[in-house]
Amino acid sequence: MRNIVNEDDFKYYMQDIERHYFGGRYNYLELLDNEMVPFKFKSIITKYLKEQVGLETTLESHIYYLEKDTFDYEIYKQLRCRVRVSQYKDPNKRDKGFKEKLYSITEFVSIPKEEKEEMGIIVRELVISKLALFGFSV
Repeated sequence: MRNIVNEDDFKYYMQDIERHYFGGRYNYLELLDNEMVPFKFKSIITKYLKEQVGLETTLESHIYYLEKDTFDYEIYKQLRCRVRVSQYKDPNKRDKGFKEKLYSITEFVSIPKEEKEEMGIIVRELVISKLALFGFSV
């Protein structure tokens, strides 16, 4: 039996009392078109992020290659973002499967690209604090 994975399974928006959750396969243009995405986050994308990264870029790709000395990193840091990833349980034994891990944006960006590849990291979700989004001045 073949497992068929629908790309849209990783394009979602959810929220709870404290946070907003965005599926990693969303690109910024799709976020702008989604009526459920908070207006303030759309404003941040339009005013700040689209200058740094193309609207066709996915959250997964943008966050994976994000660097510490960039303005978009500072925005995500101010929003107290966290990144949910899948990574190898044991990088030395890749056949043992994956585990899920949640990193702060600061922790995630400090991991070198080569180490991310070695760890088998796949960005699954961007998590934004509602309080930080509320306090962010556009």
